[in-house]
Amino acid sequence: MMKLKALALLILISSGFSHLLFAQTDTLILKNKDKIIGEIKSMDKGVMVFETDYSNSDFKIDWKKVSQVFSQTKFLITLSDGMRYNGMVNSLNDSLVMITPSIPEKILDLKKKKNNQDTLSLQPVPVSINSIVYLNALDEGFWSRLSLFFDVGTTLTKANDLRQFTFNMGTGYLADRWKVNFTLNNLRSSQNGTEPIVRNELTLAYNYFLQKDWYLLYNLNILSNTEQLLDFRNSNMVGLGKYLIHTNKVYLGFQGGVNLNSEKFATEPNSSRTAEGFIGAGYNIYDIGDLDLLTSIMVYPSISTKDRIRSDLKFDIRYEFKFDLYFKVGTTLNYDNQPVEGASTLDYIFQTTIGWKL
Repeated sequence: MMKLKALALLILISSGFSHLLFAQTDTLILKNKDKIIGEIKSMDKGVMVFETDYSNSDFKIDWKKVSQVFSQTKFLITLSDGMRYNGMVNSLNDSLVMITPSIPEKILDLKKKKNNQDTLSLQPVPVSINSIVYLNALDEGFWSRLSLFFDVGTTLTKANDLRQFTFNMGTGYLADRWKVNFTLNNLRSSQNGTEPIVRNELTLAYNYFLQKDWYLLYNLNILSNTEQLLDFRNSNMVGLGKYLIHTNKVYLGFQGGVNLNSEKFATEPNSSRTAEGFIGAGYNIYDIGDLDLLTSIMVYPSISTKDRIRSDLKFDIRYEFKFDLYFKVGTTLNYDNQPVEGASTLDYIFQTTIGWKL
């Protein structure tokens, strides 16, 4: 009996040790020649998340400081030219990385043989290490592709008994050829002598990736805003987008298309339907230490209402702490040059919040 227990314990220890060896399969060589062995979890916006067995928390490593990478892990990989792959990455030298596709290979770059049959090349692809802008380990399945954030903020002022509460949350999922994001923003403010202010916005955004960093988009946006006497505005946006710059320091993208609205204002008995075009841009800077700056603007020239034009502007500054906590300062402006009677042409909110992201 004692021998059987000892054998079982030995098998258990050996199994755990083998699992540890198997898990710690990735190697990084930094530009200062330091070598780190562990697991690559992800790399996004120029920051790699790396797990080791000798640290209680994951390391965050500046991608610019990585000289070589060696891994047998399968990743979802995005390059600065918009190409996307599933496969492994292993360095050839300090400047080149070989991508070994696995599923069979390029997700979007389909090649045709002479007989016009669609086929997928299985050949490894050498790329510059600086051209890799996104890595995400796929071994963890669904959860490895999921993102999540939420933040809250509150303001209490004795004068006029001002009370304000803001809550923002969002989740997203990134697949091989598409991504979807859901966000919810809520603001409530009350003050003596004035009517309460309530602003709610819900957005569902879907992108389908094409070649060369083009993408198709569909956005569903639902907004209610007491400042503009808006009971609800349901917007359905269909269009096309393009990333002009997509690096580990910054991205700049544009999009445009058609937007169909259903609007109901507090001063009008019935809802109305309107059609608009839209054109917008997004600019994100994230290679400035722990700061992340995001700016987006969208302009909606009306198709069905003469001379009407709306616009939305957002500007966020986020500072990241340890344990994925962050502090954010954000501004949102909504403009409508033809508001309903009694409503303001311009509404804006200024928020300071503390949050957490996955």
